[in-house]
Amino acid sequence: MTQQRKAVALISGGLDSMLAAKLMLDQGIHVEAVTFFTGFCTGGLHHVSGVHKGNKPKRNDAEWTAEQLGIKHHIVNIVEEYKDIVINPKHGYGANLNPCLDCKVFMVQKANEWIEANDFDFIVTGEVIGQRPKSQRKETMPVIASESGANDLLLRPLSAQLLPETLPEREGWVDRTQLLDISGRGRRTQIELAERFGFDDYSQPAGGCCVLTDKNYSHKLQDFWTHRGKRDYEFDDVMLLNMGRHLRPASHFKLIVAREE
Repeated sequence: MTQQRKAVALISGGLDSMLAAKLMLDQGIHVEAVTFFTGFCTGGLHHVSGVHKGNKPKRNDAEWTAEQLGIKHHIVNIVEEYKDIVINPKHGYGANLNPCLDCKVFMVQKANEWIEANDFDFIVTGEVIGQRPKSQRKETMPVIASESGANDLLLRPLSAQLLPETLPEREGWVDRTQLLDISGRGRRTQIELAERFGFDDYSQPAGGCCVLTDKNYSHKLQDFWTHRGKRDYEFDDVMLLNMGRHLRPASHFKLIVAREE
């Protein structure tokens, strides 16, 4: 009897990771989802803080995605471990204080540790070549695989046919011909695929959840570091910086005006 292979899918709550996991499920792979909680994803922040409009709590998109796929979802808290990625990124920042390449390397590294600890076979992500200017370029794909230690156990189903074969493909665990060759920032192919799979409710396709990509949030974090006198933070700081309107009338005084919307 053929052994059923097991993959862990990094689920952000976005459409791409949802599609990547679905492609594996359709090939008979046992898939479970993992989300690494850094403290900087808006969905996770609202879910933890309880901030929402009226009486309707904001859903956790990653949890909801796993439910739609019918797979088990693991949330792993890496808030403390993640600090060094934010404060001292080896590959630098993107347009704001987003350490995108270092972040992706770290996430895949943690996923690699997870599959070793849980006796899974390989890792799946929703990465698409050319979609993100910092972390999803063709030349950075091997950097992520190598520096994370995952190497050819890292499979990107949406762009697999544009990349070298991975171990799951070479070993026949996954049929490479059923994988895709998506590239670029357009989303038409993903939206059409979602319709084919019957997914009619999902997070805004082009929207990332990380507040570090946001100019206003990054400005508040940089201001916090400047007036604190050191580049460090606690989780409570991360949450507070994401709430209300922040004013600094004087260098030693900051005013935060609460708001719901």
